[in-house]
Amino acid sequence: MRNSEIGSVIVTERDKVAGILTERDLLWASAAGVDPAVATVGLWMTAHPDVLGPDEEVDAAWSSLTHHHYRHLPVVESGQLLGVVSLRDLMAMARLRPPAEASAEVPPGLEGVVVAETALGDVRGEEGFYHYRQYSAIDLAQSRSLEDVWYLMFFGELPGGEEARRFSEELAVLRDLPPRLRAQIAELAATGGPLEVLRSAVSMLGVELGWRPSLDTDDEMLRAQAIQLCAVVPTILSAAWNLRRGAEMVDPRHDLAASANYLWMLAGVEPTETQARAVEQYQILTVDHGFNASTFAARVIASTGADLAAAVGGAVGALSGPLHGGAPSRALAMLDDIGAPERAEIWVREAVERGERIMGFGHRVYKTNDPRSLFLRDLALSLGGPVVQFATEVEEKVVDVLTELKPGRRLYANVEFYAGVVMQACGIPPEMFTPTFAVGRTIGWCSHILEQVAHNRLIRPTARYVGVAPPVAVPARR
Repeated sequence: MRNSEIGSVIVTERDKVAGILTERDLLWASAAGVDPAVATVGLWMTAHPDVLGPDEEVDAAWSSLTHHHYRHLPVVESGQLLGVVSLRDLMAMARLRPPAEASAEVPPGLEGVVVAETALGDVRGEEGFYHYRQYSAIDLAQSRSLEDVWYLMFFGELPGGEEARRFSEELAVLRDLPPRLRAQIAELAATGGPLEVLRSAVSMLGVELGWRPSLDTDDEMLRAQAIQLCAVVPTILSAAWNLRRGAEMVDPRHDLAASANYLWMLAGVEPTETQARAVEQYQILTVDHGFNASTFAARVIASTGADLAAAVGGAVGALSGPLHGGAPSRALAMLDDIGAPERAEIWVREAVERGERIMGFGHRVYKTNDPRSLFLRDLALSLGGPVVQFATEVEEKVVDVLTELKPGRRLYANVEFYAGVVMQACGIPPEMFTPTFAVGRTIGWCSHILEQVAHNRLIRPTARYVGVAPPVAVPARR
């Protein structure tokens, strides 16, 4: 080893790898007082070490080295020793980056990468199932109120009758806007849409109420802030919508349930029980859905110790992107563009050939039918109307064409496709589709923020540099 300046030797027997002897093994032997003229290699080597084939990926070497705490691995082919790969070799290959980074593939968009642990819920894409704190979200939408699910997300259990009554009463009185915020929303609505107003108004609310960084706020106070924020978001959005179109702001009613009150504030007309329940079910379905872009953004900001308003404001910013929150209105626009069921096939074929996205179809997680879409389709059919029938016919054509043109992709209607149909049937204008989604999702964002803060560690991932290799030294200015 000394003469060849290497850190290990491979021990063979009948041309087969029998073991590996390293510098560390020899140091242990020396410390034990072994007579080097008498002791044999077989007593101190690591017998039957892991081996690699010459065509195996570097990731396999990293995995074996880090799992077994090896520094060297024999490379064999058909049982014959070809060489040795060392930790030093791999570190050089990785440009001296740590093994965890060098060995990891970086999928686009972090798809499939586990970034945290959560007890709030899970999405099982292969099964077409998702839940909130172990309860099927579909079952909750069928049998519970939005306030019940809100309580579940914040307190970890479904409320009993008296708990539900007290919680609903608490929420109702928190819907009113602070006076200064009302005036600020009026100014914002003159130039911005509802989501833009919400993003700014949430920040202003935090300032108005003196919210401090979460790092300096106890858990009970932070949860109280989160409850108030979720209660006032529908008021902000409806006020922004009405003021934007030149109408008067409609004050909240304390005698209505959350979703019914939201519809009341949008139109100034008390909704029917059917309309209120349909919107409530939609908002229950969209309270939470794993580590989507806006939820992840909220947790990243919360991990810095920032205040609640900052984290929710960041989530609203992420939701404003059309690839995340803007699809329901775009799905309806697609239906308008198709115009008639018999045009659906040619429309989809031409769109795919142009490389365009078919809005309302496909999902990053679900590899089968989106359970939210199935629920909303049934809900839309129960509401009735020509648009609903048209949508079901178009869905069937789109799925058939996508199956043919994109084999193996398993593209089905997602929650956005029927969400717009349901909201339109309940009298919600297209400009308020994504804001209506935000009403329920704010509950999910705040739940994740509370969980992040309670078990916080600053989220600080690593990027893999892929640019030009840096020079050894900065050249002198000429």
